[in-house]
Amino acid sequence: MALARQVLCLSAFLSLVHGRSELLRYSVAEEGESGSVVANVAEDAGLAPAQLSARRARLASEDGRQHFRLQRGTGRLVVAERLDREELCGQAATCTLPLELVLANPLQFLRVEVTVEDINDHAPVFPEEQVTFKILELSHPGSRFPLEGARDLDIGSNSIQTYSISPENDYFSVSFGNRKKGKKFVELVLEKPLDREEQSEMDFRIIAMDGGSPPRSGTTQIHIVVLDANDNAPVFTQEIYVVQILENATEGSVVLSVVATDLDAGRNGDISYQFSQAVSHSDVSFVIDHMSGEIKLTKPLDFETAENHELSVRATDGGGLSALCRVLVEVVDVNDNAPELVVSSFSSPLPENALPGTVIALFNVKDRDSGPNGKISCALEDQLSFSLHPAYKSYYELVTVSTLDREEIAQYILSVTAADAGSPPLTTTQTFTVDISDVNDNAPVFNQTLYSMYVRENNVPTMFVGAVSASDADVGPNAKVTYSLLPAGPTEQPPCSCISVNPENGDVFVLRPLDYEQVKQIEVLVSASDAGSPALSANVTVRLVVVDENDNAPLVLYPSQDSNPPPSELVPMSAEADYLVAKVVAVDADSGQNSWLSYHLLRATDPGLFVVGAQSGEVRLRRPVTERDAVKQKLVVLVRDNGQPPLSATASLSALLLSDFSDVRITHSSLAVEDEGDSLTMYLIISLVFISLLFLASMGAFVVHKMCKRKELKGGHVLYGAGNLQSGLADAVATGTLPHRCCYEISLTTCSGNSEFKFLKPILPSLPPQHCTTGVVTGDEQDFTRGPITLEDVAPAQPGMLSAEQFNSLSFK
Repeated sequence: MALARQVLCLSAFLSLVHGRSELLRYSVAEEGESGSVVANVAEDAGLAPAQLSARRARLASEDGRQHFRLQRGTGRLVVAERLDREELCGQAATCTLPLELVLANPLQFLRVEVTVEDINDHAPVFPEEQVTFKILELSHPGSRFPLEGARDLDIGSNSIQTYSISPENDYFSVSFGNRKKGKKFVELVLEKPLDREEQSEMDFRIIAMDGGSPPRSGTTQIHIVVLDANDNAPVFTQEIYVVQILENATEGSVVLSVVATDLDAGRNGDISYQFSQAVSHSDVSFVIDHMSGEIKLTKPLDFETAENHELSVRATDGGGLSALCRVLVEVVDVNDNAPELVVSSFSSPLPENALPGTVIALFNVKDRDSGPNGKISCALEDQLSFSLHPAYKSYYELVTVSTLDREEIAQYILSVTAADAGSPPLTTTQTFTVDISDVNDNAPVFNQTLYSMYVRENNVPTMFVGAVSASDADVGPNAKVTYSLLPAGPTEQPPCSCISVNPENGDVFVLRPLDYEQVKQIEVLVSASDAGSPALSANVTVRLVVVDENDNAPLVLYPSQDSNPPPSELVPMSAEADYLVAKVVAVDADSGQNSWLSYHLLRATDPGLFVVGAQSGEVRLRRPVTERDAVKQKLVVLVRDNGQPPLSATASLSALLLSDFSDVRITHSSLAVEDEGDSLTMYLIISLVFISLLFLASMGAFVVHKMCKRKELKGGHVLYGAGNLQSGLADAVATGTLPHRCCYEISLTTCSGNSEFKFLKPILPSLPPQHCTTGVVTGDEQDFTRGPITLEDVAPAQPGMLSAEQFNSLSFK
């Protein structure tokens, strides 16, 4: 048990060959516990433990079973499960488990071979617990009686080394050795003649001992029956029968027939057959006819499970004598196993900028059949972007051979077919679905090369005028487009402040009102950028065209409307109809139909005398001039544009009807005087209206002010000290004025025996003292109230001051 727990030390042979054929050899004892350390693979391969994780190191075995596992953190190779050498390799002289350590980035293979060392964990076992021999008493010393030897699953020194008899006797000894082809035999040897009458039966044990430490043993009981003379034992026609049978042979198929003969006659010559020992448990697959010796299948055979079966057949005559022969059944392989494809690594999704030669999959192919049936070829179906390359032994790499473009093909479905060379061949298909991940290799693209948008002038702020749109062939963040304004022109001036673009959806807004007369068109650059790293962008020109509104009235250029009086046109009395008097010239700052002007006669001294050209603005005589027409003719021409709604302006001009142009100066002087008189009258009227309005406003303010003060005085009387009042009044009577520098308002009342007064705060405290003769006195800034005051309390009035009657009638508020 102690030996079973031991962990195998590093193999004496450790060979490191760099590259894909590097080989690491180790050994480990069977029956080791799970987790037992075999070796440090990372150290032996010259790799740091961190590289194992970074390069996704993994173990791959040919049979697909994971007998070992790799600790990426330490680089140790440990036992993954209990190892039984006899189960793994049977009686083979050596038991080697091949592994591949697969590393990625870059791809590398390390061959690892672990030899499972045998320990003495099995004791010898005889096929039968008791064997009976019937021996004629006439048998001569030296006669040999074959015995099925014991079986020990261990090999080498741990296998059977010796046989012995216990207890020892004088009649028999045991002999063992090897025949040709390495077959071991065990025989009982008769040492001295038997005497049935002296001893008819005897019993003893045969002990088989292996060479392990400590040694193990197995025993079988031998029972000897001494018979009367049957002096011929059966004899097989062959000592070893060799036969081949296809693995797909059906149940009940005849394998072969063994034949033994016996020279005796009668009952001693009757032979029966039976299996003596099951080698490798083959008896469960075969059955033998006891009388004919015909061997048949009890179930189908499998070449991949066992390539040959060894049977031992005993022929026994009626007298108890027997003989042994061996039957070696060789199973012939048929192509009954399709190839197996085991994927070791697979990378998906794959970035579209992966370089040609990038490994996306590594897989191993194997076939359990042998010979041509086990030879495998792999092929990739109809692909121009990928290829199969042999990597190492039966490993293949699936690599890229050209550049990829996710926008053209976002997913590849690759079919790899593995076929053997059998007849007919068997195939296995493995499908690899490779998703191509996006990289930011496409800039946004606008759906127009130039955007033209229109907005009417005098627009409201933040008005929506249109939208730009760009799409990106990439996906995810690489396709998320944001919009922004760029500086216009090579001077890197800041973008126009009157236009804004929504960064999320590309909506374009005008931030402030525009004037067509100032700017008719604005061009800005809009950039669309994706969210990739690095970001890609595209630019487009947005042309904002300002559409004219009818917001400008016509401007009269001639006759000038700034002169006063307006200019006069001279018309001879002899002028005929359609005579050109003047031409009204006007312009409109608007454009299009908003600037189309029409002219109309709005007013005239004699409307029937003149006519105005609607399109030309020419003022012409409708009829000839007569003596009855006034000398001075005043005209007002309406100039109107064609907008909606239309805007208009008026042009005033006058015409002088003269019989002789020498009267021009006199006429002009009289007209000037007349016009001057008219202007003076107009100025007087305006001044009178202004003064009247100012007077009415002042009177209204005065009345409102008085009413507000009276409402305030109704609230009560002000308090003031009696002494101060008396002294103040005395001074007032003596001097004719109050002693302080402020004016106070006094209201006079009739028929009053007492008076109330109120001292108000000074209106203009910074002015010099004033003497008030209209009921305003000078006093302190404080408010006070006192009871009735009589003339006896004060001095007589002085000239120029208040009389007694006036003082008695005072009411101070």
